Amino acid sequence: MINIGCHLSVAKGFANMAREAISIDATTFQFFTRNPRGGKAKAIDEADITAFRSLAKEAGIEVILAHAPYTINPASPVDKTADFAFTALSEDLARMENTPGQLYNMHPGSAVGQSVDEAVERIAGMLNRVLRPEHSTTFLLETMAGKGTEVGRTFEELAAIIERIELSEKVGVCLDTCHVWDAGYDIVGNLDGVLEEFDRIIGLSRLKAVHLNDSKNPLGARKDRHAPIGEGCIGFKALSAVTCHPLLRKLPFYLETPHDTLDGYADEIARLKAASE
Repeated sequence: MINIGCHLSVAKGFANMAREAISIDATTFQFFTRNPRGGKAKAIDEADITAFRSLAKEAGIEVILAHAPYTINPASPVDKTADFAFTALSEDLARMENTPGQLYNMHPGSAVGQSVDEAVERIAGMLNRVLRPEHSTTFLLETMAGKGTEVGRTFEELAAIIERIELSEKVGVCLDTCHVWDAGYDIVGNLDGVLEEFDRIIGLSRLKAVHLNDSKNPLGARKDRHAPIGEGCIGFKALSAVTCHPLLRKLPFYLETPHDTLDGYADEIARLKAASE
């Protein structure tokens, strides 16, 4: 059985996120650590964390994925922007210790007036400042679609960041199916080849999670517009093949598909689980 969930709102609390996940037959979930556009994080509620741990244990929820806000750009040469990235990342990683041993995902950043090499150096430098030996969280860099000046469109760019990180054993990758498709990696016609390339350049041992999304755009469009599972250019068959692939099926999968209610996620989870049996 695949380990699959969706994105939920942390504003409702960890226990309520667990209850919502259980209600749609999810076995994991993702959440933003704070407003995705920035701002302060909500204070940790000890009673909420205790209730979450009890619910998670009962439901078999072993891994959850926190997502950094979109406004974090550790590649920025602007002091104010870089300072916010440092503060938010440091705070988030400290807060993650309330739920030890989990995953934390970040969009690597955007070059904005720099070369990719300069941006890579800044991103790695930021992570070298915020990662600590005592952290139990695995820090994930997300594969990106390549719109604008995004860093992380290619496996080589992610590998270049990782190889510069001193505590690299604490760093992994979250593969986003919409993003890699939009970046030009053909997961429909050559999934094995894409995984072989990932393994050669980054190493499959670093792949810790998958964002499972369809795409509204054709291969290589570099636009990043998610579609519901089976309603985009990737298609249900190819995305189901991702969840069933022997090199991937033990990973946690997270739906970031556009739905207004939990019912849409419940339907996708049910269909993907049925196809994996």
